Amino acid sequence: MADIAIRIRGLGKRYTIGAREEQYDLLRDKIAAAMSRPFRRLAPGGFAASTTIWALKEISHDIRRGEVVGVIGGNGAGKSTLLKILSRITQPTEGEAEIHGRVGSLLEVGTGFHPDLTGRENIFLNGAILGMRKAEIERKFDEIVRFAEIEQFIDTPVKHYSSGMYVRLGFAVAAQMEPEILIVDEVLAVGDVHFQRKCLGKLGDVARGGRTVLFVSHNMAAIQRLCSSAMLLQRGQLVRVGDVRSVVASYLAGEARGGYVAGARTGEPQILSADLEDEAGRPLEAPICTEPVVCRIRFTLPDRSPGTRIGIGVLSSDGVTVFTTNSQDAGVGCPSGPGEFDARVTIPAHTLLAGDFHVALCLWNAGALLDLQEPALSFSVDAGSSPLYHETGTRKGYVRVDCAWSVTPFVELPAGALR
Repeated sequence: MADIAIRIRGLGKRYTIGAREEQYDLLRDKIAAAMSRPFRRLAPGGFAASTTIWALKEISHDIRRGEVVGVIGGNGAGKSTLLKILSRITQPTEGEAEIHGRVGSLLEVGTGFHPDLTGRENIFLNGAILGMRKAEIERKFDEIVRFAEIEQFIDTPVKHYSSGMYVRLGFAVAAQMEPEILIVDEVLAVGDVHFQRKCLGKLGDVARGGRTVLFVSHNMAAIQRLCSSAMLLQRGQLVRVGDVRSVVASYLAGEARGGYVAGARTGEPQILSADLEDEAGRPLEAPICTEPVVCRIRFTLPDRSPGTRIGIGVLSSDGVTVFTTNSQDAGVGCPSGPGEFDARVTIPAHTLLAGDFHVALCLWNAGALLDLQEPALSFSVDAGSSPLYHETGTRKGYVRVDCAWSVTPFVELPAGALR
């Protein structure tokens, strides 16, 4: 037990869709509710309309001290619910979770901030919520402000902050808490590229310091860079635990799809859809080594967004980045919006070797990551008539690189002569 930071046994969380949330009502509210209860029971969409779902079911796992664990899974898998239970924000319906150590959590942007208070005041408020003493906050105040990069706005009410400033300040406070257990939920989804690098660096420092980290992200590159192990959740159940690379590979294989369509429009800059095609624009289901692969991406920019770039990353079956490319690499200007746009990128023939691949889609500008879908597409490349496979049916690696070779007879030079 001495080396266990988190012990989870039979953890489950049930929600009732359509039911009223529990509230701390006044006496008059309780009387009104009692009077209206018979009518609500008969009304359409009343009690009978509620549906029970399990966001988590029978989760059991031990996390050791100093372990850096990636929690991965698709949308609705139960990742955020698990972290909220471990952070003591949500009570489980069944089971238990033992936490051994001081916990610092960053689950949502600006959690614990009061919009009418200044950045300075919210540092003290948020720090107190996280369990820091006033003297500790004062000692670390300058470092928090420096990390968040909001020096000139420190005495401005946070309701005037951008979402990026919000998350920088929230992360800075949580990271400076120096908890024994740090729980982070998708903090890299908001903020500019520079800040994301700082976050990754800080999380790396925390991990190297021997503290326990639980990290939720859809960025598989970040998961593999930071984490030593991973937990894969699907539909509220823990389906795999193990070394990070094999778990990421299992997740990506399960998410394999030939086309991508956004679930809903968010009103923000967004990747709407993506497909693989051949050069003639026909759907490409079984690409081969000797033919090009075309990726067509539709995206929207509701407002003007100068400096926007659209890019893809080609990943191996276990999530290793094979290569990345974006519109600027080819000197192609990307529209600033507003509007909807189509982008086409062609992976040349004789580039990819036979194997399984995934495609990540990314939309960003100099100031922020606008949308990241990883993985968005999956496909398998067949050897076809490639001469690389004539002698043997297998070939190691991911891509073909045309290298210059020469082979000549060896000639021994006289002693002292330079070759």
